[in-house]
Amino acid sequence: MNWVAPIKDEKTLDRYREQLKSTDIKYYILFELGVGTGLQLQDILQFRVKDVRGKDIIEVYIGTKKIKRSLRIEGELKEAIDSYTEGRDPEEFLFMGRSDTGEMVPLSREQAYRALKAAGKMIGLSAIGAQTMRKTFAWHYYKETGDIYYLQNLLNHASPSITYRYIGEKPNVEAVMNKLTPEENERSRRLLHQDNNGQKRIDNIRRVLSGIEEGISDPGSNDAYYGRVDCLLTEMEELIREFESSVR
Repeated sequence: MNWVAPIKDEKTLDRYREQLKSTDIKYYILFELGVGTGLQLQDILQFRVKDVRGKDIIEVYIGTKKIKRSLRIEGELKEAIDSYTEGRDPEEFLFMGRSDTGEMVPLSREQAYRALKAAGKMIGLSAIGAQTMRKTFAWHYYKETGDIYYLQNLLNHASPSITYRYIGEKPNVEAVMNKLTPEENERSRRLLHQDNNGQKRIDNIRRVLSGIEEGISDPGSNDAYYGRVDCLLTEMEELIREFESSVR
């Protein structure tokens, strides 16, 4: 499975939008709804015409926690929606597909995924997938606010570290530790002591580092191995520095 990354660069984001427009305006609208709200692709495909036509603001509720998000519809996106939905039945699915029996159904997730990926390939973006919209939304939200906890809650992740990996960012250990609640600290203490989990995790890290140490000394290790080790050690050193500064 290919790694799906957020689109971080604004120029690249604009180029991708233009490519989607030239492919089919519906995919541009679909993408804008995704990066504007943070909804999953399968949820966007359930939109009906009445949910967006004539609206200045679209309100959605995300995930099992039903967190409210609002997207202002204006400018080019509003014009595209008005044109795309003109004369259509308000009850129709916004993005229409067709079943084998000819029944009108929402566009399939697979067809939407193929279109999004093909548009990315046209401009040299290989890491495009069904999660691209949501990851792009999350990355830009984090860069604007720095609030990893809101995203963790919105995306229903078990920990901030998962959210950092999801958006392709280095964990900010100090920021995470400073916002831990007493309840979360107590939970961590309990989990680390339970079944000796803390010691097991430390032992596993030692085992991995010991293997890396042997690999460094092995003349048969290739250059790519040394490059990966260098990146890993650099990341670990930075995390350790942040950890040490936060507990002084």
